[in-house]
Amino acid sequence: LLSPPDAEKTPGYWNKGARRRLELALALQPVAQRAKNIILFMGDGMGLSTMSAARIYKGQLSGGSGEESILAMETFPHMALAKVSGAVLGGTVLLPLPEIPLDPSCFQTYTIDRQVPDSAGTGTAYLCGVKANAKTLGLSGAAIYGKCRTTFGNEVDSILHRARLAGKSVGIVTTTRVQHASPGAAYAHSASRSWYADANMPKEALRDGCKDIAYQLVHNTDINVILGGGRMYMTPKRTPDPEYPEDPDQNGTRKDGRDLIAEWLSAKQGARYVWDKKGLDAVEDDSVSHLMGLFEPKDMRYELNRNTSTDPSIVEMTEKAVRILRRNPNGFFLFVEDDHIPCAGGRIDHGHHSGRAKQALMEAVMLDRAVARAGELTSLSDTLTVVTADHSHVFTFGGNTPRGNSIFGLAPKKAKDKRAYTSILYGNGPGYSIRDGGRPAASLPAAEDKDYRQQAAVPLETETHSGEDVVVLAQGPMAHLFHGVQEQHYIAHAMAYAACLEPYATEPGCRAARRASHGSQCSPQPLLALLALCMAALMVGG
Repeated sequence: LLSPPDAEKTPGYWNKGARRRLELALALQPVAQRAKNIILFMGDGMGLSTMSAARIYKGQLSGGSGEESILAMETFPHMALAKVSGAVLGGTVLLPLPEIPLDPSCFQTYTIDRQVPDSAGTGTAYLCGVKANAKTLGLSGAAIYGKCRTTFGNEVDSILHRARLAGKSVGIVTTTRVQHASPGAAYAHSASRSWYADANMPKEALRDGCKDIAYQLVHNTDINVILGGGRMYMTPKRTPDPEYPEDPDQNGTRKDGRDLIAEWLSAKQGARYVWDKKGLDAVEDDSVSHLMGLFEPKDMRYELNRNTSTDPSIVEMTEKAVRILRRNPNGFFLFVEDDHIPCAGGRIDHGHHSGRAKQALMEAVMLDRAVARAGELTSLSDTLTVVTADHSHVFTFGGNTPRGNSIFGLAPKKAKDKRAYTSILYGNGPGYSIRDGGRPAASLPAAEDKDYRQQAAVPLETETHSGEDVVVLAQGPMAHLFHGVQEQHYIAHAMAYAACLEPYATEPGCRAARRASHGSQCSPQPLLALLALCMAALMVGG
């Protein structure tokens, strides 16, 4: 048998691989039954270039050259493509040409008032189903950023809230504070994404009757599982943090004197609160109906900085959430976000904002591991799993690098200024630097360090989002609804339709789906399971 490098030199290797893919495509059939469960994975800031780089990084972490690797999310049968033959212009959808036999799913991420969005406006779109203004949460476009009074009457309910009203269990898992923009859109209605606690709100907003996001987390929706960071916004001012009791900067911040954790525990029968990995591991899956785990005062740590003995990973939090939520015979909805810099969203996002590509890509790899673990804990026959991003970043990689080059390595030739540069670069951000009349030369091993800042073309305190479309990947019941070029708010509508949630609860097939959820489980879809396994097998050999 030829070794992989030698096999790749033969036409038969590529022809055989292409034929396998063609056979899978021809065998693919829509799963038209309704979804009992929905899991939405949100890679905050995980644009297409980030996914591609994370794929290579994943392969290199396993000892391979990286390019031939495949992410778990990339095995989903309904997925986006790098090239899309349509565009969204001024709200008008230009559909792909009908003769193209592909299934792209690309989503424009602008908000009503911004060409390039933030995580609050996008969160309202993909969770609540409506486009909104930037920096507002759970409100229609009639609400004005920072204006409390425009909140009332303009609230829009998220798919998480609607799933709970329908009798499903619901949960949130995030590597940021649970009050942050992306998870906040699942339960809050706020004219400002920054109103984490009452201490973060202007006096006028408090006088006008607006509530902070932490308060709404506890009082708006009956959420079964809440896992992430954000302890300081839940307790009274000067309350010592359980993990950092000697550091006053980590103390509680609430001015109203409320202990929201205690309020939540007292209102939920069978509820449990934990603040470290040991506490999370001790929770028996069948012993709680509600679980809140807040593992840092603010955002959780990057995976590469995580204390593995005290802080759980996104994979561990996702597994715990699924094990608890899946006990509900009516099904569940779970939102999982990875976003990592103190200004934006999840830890992927934060890594990019700080110009630290290695931190961002490790977060993307961890999100993919969470996707894989969730797939092992659920069934393709009744669980719709969707993976997407809220926006992208001005992040790219290139430079004619050879096969197997470290994704964090140097381009093989020097630039016009006779200095080396890394394959990964940013369009703007804190990586901009001028020394002795020019940019500093990149070098190894410094460029491989987890905190290395890749160079940027334009100097900014933090790197910015980018405005290109983002990818959506889906598997399970009704996954075929994710196709073509769509507006980002379509995601919430497709998920709601798939699970018979409002406003689609009375659509044909929903009555039978509700009966099935209370009776015997639907038999697995052997073909779909086989297709997923075959797609995963394609990581080796063509």
